[in-house]
Amino acid sequence: MDNFLARFFKALVLIICVSLFSLSSSMKVSFQVDNIPNEFIIQYKNKYYTKARTKYIHTKLHKSNISNWAILPRQNLASSYPSDFDVLRIESYSSLERILDVVNAHPAVKAVVPHRSVQRILRWTNNTLPQRQLRGVARKKAQSSKRSEQVTTVLHTEVLWKLGITGKGVKVAIFDTGLTQNHPHFRNVKERTNWTNEKSVEDGVSHGTFVAGVIASAKECLGFAPDSELHIYKVFTNSQVSYTSWFLDAFNYVIYRKVNILNLSIGGPDFMDFPFVDKVLELSANKIIMVSAIGNDGPLYGTLNNPGDQSDVIGVGGINFDDKLAKFSSRGMSTWELPFGYGRVKPDIVTYGSQVQGSDVRSGCRRLSGTSVSSPVVAGAVALLTSGALHKIEMINPAALKQVLIEGAVKLPNYNMFEQGHGKLSLLKSMQLLLKHKPKITLIPSSLDFTSNYMWPYSSQPLFYGSMDVIVNVTILNSISVASRIVGTPKWEQLADSHGHFLNISTSFPSMLWPWSGWMAVYIAANKESRNFEGIAKGNIILSIESIGSGKNESHISEIHFPIVVKITPKPPRHKRILWDQYHSLRYPPGYIPRDDLKVKSDPLDWRADHIHTNFRDMYIHLRNAGYYVDVLRQPYSCFNASEYGTLLIVDPEEEFFDDEIVSLESYIYDTGLSIIVFADWYNTTVMKKIKFFDENTRQWWIPDTGGSNIPALNDLLNPFGISFGDFVGEGHFKLGDHSMYYASGASISRFPKNPEDILIGTNLNDQGLSIIENVKSPDKDAKKIFVPIMGLFQTELITRQKNFKEQFASKHPIVEDNDIRQNNWLDDLPSEKNPILNNRVLLHNQQQMPKSIKHEDQHFKTQNTNQEGRIAVYGDSNCLDSTHMEKACYWLLITILDFTMNSHKSKLLQNLNQFAELSKLESKPLPMRLASSKLTRFSKVLNGRENMKNRCKDLQRKRATSYNSSEQIRIVNETAEYENNDIPNNLELMGLLNTEIARIALNEEQINLRSIDFNIMTSVIFMITLSLIVIILFILFFKRKIVYKV
Repeated sequence: MDNFLARFFKALVLIICVSLFSLSSSMKVSFQVDNIPNEFIIQYKNKYYTKARTKYIHTKLHKSNISNWAILPRQNLASSYPSDFDVLRIESYSSLERILDVVNAHPAVKAVVPHRSVQRILRWTNNTLPQRQLRGVARKKAQSSKRSEQVTTVLHTEVLWKLGITGKGVKVAIFDTGLTQNHPHFRNVKERTNWTNEKSVEDGVSHGTFVAGVIASAKECLGFAPDSELHIYKVFTNSQVSYTSWFLDAFNYVIYRKVNILNLSIGGPDFMDFPFVDKVLELSANKIIMVSAIGNDGPLYGTLNNPGDQSDVIGVGGINFDDKLAKFSSRGMSTWELPFGYGRVKPDIVTYGSQVQGSDVRSGCRRLSGTSVSSPVVAGAVALLTSGALHKIEMINPAALKQVLIEGAVKLPNYNMFEQGHGKLSLLKSMQLLLKHKPKITLIPSSLDFTSNYMWPYSSQPLFYGSMDVIVNVTILNSISVASRIVGTPKWEQLADSHGHFLNISTSFPSMLWPWSGWMAVYIAANKESRNFEGIAKGNIILSIESIGSGKNESHISEIHFPIVVKITPKPPRHKRILWDQYHSLRYPPGYIPRDDLKVKSDPLDWRADHIHTNFRDMYIHLRNAGYYVDVLRQPYSCFNASEYGTLLIVDPEEEFFDDEIVSLESYIYDTGLSIIVFADWYNTTVMKKIKFFDENTRQWWIPDTGGSNIPALNDLLNPFGISFGDFVGEGHFKLGDHSMYYASGASISRFPKNPEDILIGTNLNDQGLSIIENVKSPDKDAKKIFVPIMGLFQTELITRQKNFKEQFASKHPIVEDNDIRQNNWLDDLPSEKNPILNNRVLLHNQQQMPKSIKHEDQHFKTQNTNQEGRIAVYGDSNCLDSTHMEKACYWLLITILDFTMNSHKSKLLQNLNQFAELSKLESKPLPMRLASSKLTRFSKVLNGRENMKNRCKDLQRKRATSYNSSEQIRIVNETAEYENNDIPNNLELMGLLNTEIARIALNEEQINLRSIDFNIMTSVIFMITLSLIVIILFILFFKRKIVYKV
């Protein structure tokens, strides 16, 4: 019996282990974007032939006696057509600025921007051990699952094939690595074109072949639209390098070829490559439906890739075959709009992108994973849908296809709109919708509901009087016309007995919605009347949209309703309210903002916009679970009511600070009791020079514009309190009590008030900055660590303010470092008020400019200390709050510090760790300085906004609520344009057959689900019986042994 039980349990363990083994080949795509030295894209306002364009530039530069330049020839199929751009090479760096100014001044030139290169890096991983591939049992078991099926089968593509819908009559362009000639899987390759500098159009990477196979393979691993007409565009070399100009030429050629659908299984973070972005808009305006991968940077939020994040492009995310969101799939929101606004809902849709089967480079099939796999799944589906509605081809445009895709999508449970978009692709439902589709205007999202978890983060925190406005970025899709506009001002309509009068609503929108889409920002706030209300407020925003040139060249006005459902709660106490500083956050692409964790070599740029709903989402959820309410500050410090908040949370700021912000913050802390928490990051000018952009094509002036944080600016902000960070870059593991911590490229505290009652904590850290400067690839584990202060907690007092106030205005201006590696002297030509280097900070010496709290300083100093002054906490590293490359979270520390700033409570743990006496004796070192070569001035909101002080704080124009008239019917369904009935007999017959097939599939799936339930019940019963038998057998054995023992 013992041997039997042993064999039984071994077999059970073996079955469990075998069931865990699966063939898992996945693909990781990363991008490196660089500027090509001395090369620029000249964008023209219109398209001209080559001779005309060259003449424009030659004449303009010749008149200015400028030489050392050339227009680079481009020998490709688009060169015989008019074009709207040229590539300008400037031979002499000394004349670069002058040439650019002259070219920009030409009336036919729209813009001159750097020419960029993109290197896409595909990394293949195979998680299967060789010996496990031989386990026949595991492979047979896998064959019965969805994963073994082809994606076309899972999406019921055979239903449309049976109806004769196979992609015929549809032109599909594929921008990728090319396609092998005479590949046996394809029967309708119209053309293969090469836009790279390589001679061969062959696919040397296999990615392009795989993508083409998912769309249109006719053998083995079947594609969706095998009869579609393929147009293959090789835009990446075999080393996976591409240039903006290659894409622009290929895009122009696509327009001339009148392609219907374009698949881009590519993407990158650079949404400010303006020629590329503008060309994508032009493609959409020409009715070309673009489908693009949303990115493989999940599960982090705010990691969408361009062009999939554009409103006119169908951005596709990935799911597994078990209908679970793929971990790699990038999440929304879009980040173009930060810091002033809020992102759009993306992805648009999700579909299978994990272990999808497609064509291999020569023949046969392979399985790959990634959103670059999900994209051709949708592109193939769109080709199939279009071919099934060719009789309505004039009505099919990017907005119409996106409308039928998102309306037909099936929402996945437990995922929000920034994860799944509108849900999982449903090919057959979308086919039904397209067959009966009429041009109309719809909104994304179609409504806003604070009570729905799908609409996270809106569902995560209710509104209350005094909170910052909540912003909803609404995408407008218009399949009636390529161009439209919002007429008049949208109205706010409250429903009867729905408490809509408790809401203040305002909107903003562009003057023109183009192409096929646009946006409307909705600002929602709870007004004073709601201060004691708890419940739900409802209403509708009503807007009128004029579609220009629709139908018979006449404009058409549609009335659209945007329903809003908002949770309102009474105002929480001040000690539960946090204000997150969003305004002082910067990121790539405007400038070179380096990563916060220098150990991460694969991700050199801080391209993710810091936000509580993106890379700080986990921190935000932790704060909400702890009972805190978090608002977002999108304006300078001088623009908010400090008495509403307990703590201002400043995390990883890269932006400068206005002088009046510094003065205002000091007033807030001493006069209103506001507290601040600062989580900084590394800053060291020598390290910044050392990590200059790593591509060989870049120039030395492409060094970072700031460090992980802008420490010189932070030091200016904290100077009134006697607190400063240094330029030591520390890294290492340590402990705070029982908590394991990791300091990832953080700064040390260089100066701190000498008050023994405060807390100052230090630890031993590796000198990471020195390792980078000396190019030490693997730091010595035995290297001596340096003891530095990393955290301080400070209770402000009025007497301290008096001393700091006098020192502040008596101090010398900060000395700014002269950067000896500067390649040009463009800073020297800037006016002093815009030059961060020449303009030494002067803090409003004029008494008339000072806040009242400082102007009457004698009164303050005579006032007794009532302990109402605010508190300050500083920590040198923000990586423990940022989910991007987090190694150890420190949310517990944030909560502990908040208890101090909110309630003046110092935890016993931090008091026991206090090393004030020891750390206060450390030698003070010079403070970090700004780099003279920094280009921060070119994109800084602060450095470019010193002259525009009056417009810093924006007041919103609120909509007055109008009452609901019960005698009128509210049209929640969007109005559509009046078009002739397109339900011709063939269309009606097709819809009837399609409906029959869908009903049959639904019945089969229901039966399968019932059988699955029966099987699960049977399995549970068998398991319980088996378990009971085992228990009985063990009991009998135990009882027998007990009897034998007694005998």
